[in-house]
Amino acid sequence: MDSVTLDQPINLRRPVAEDGAALHALIASCPPLDSNSMYCNLLQCSHFAATSVVADKNGELLAAVSGYLIPGREDTLFVWQVAVGEGARGQGLAGRMINEILSRPECQAVYYIETTVTASNTASWALFEGFARRKGVPLERSEQFEQSMHFNNQHPSEILARIGPMAADTRSTSAPTAVVANKEMTA
Repeated sequence: MDSVTLDQPINLRRPVAEDGAALHALIASCPPLDSNSMYCNLLQCSHFAATSVVADKNGELLAAVSGYLIPGREDTLFVWQVAVGEGARGQGLAGRMINEILSRPECQAVYYIETTVTASNTASWALFEGFARRKGVPLERSEQFEQSMHFNNQHPSEILARIGPMAADTRSTSAPTAVVANKEMTA
């Protein structure tokens, strides 16, 4: 993917099933993300579309954030995966995409964001720490899935990051469908 310049419009929208194959390819190009089956990516684009977002430009999928409301805890959005293609990195796109999800009616009752991140995934920690800082809320860490107990030593431990509570007026910002990247934009 060519680098996306700051003056190129990026469209943020709900994913559709037809995005599944492109999402699968995007995730494969974004180590250290765990690849899922293409079927799983199709479900992310269909069953979880209300709490997920893709960024595209001229039909090319540049980035995606998938998430869901935790059953029984609808005040919490779990961010499952954040994938930003190499050419779209470093512009605050992931934070804007999370804000776009939070601005939706389906997330009206969300006051917390949770995600799991390995200790070595510095890009994800920077994203979520920066997001919490810009919202003025705490980010708490605790071990969610332990390397030997849950992953049979085949995957590093996953640390739960819990952000919030976010006040109703700071949960999201208005996120227009067409976004022009701007150096000064923040999540």
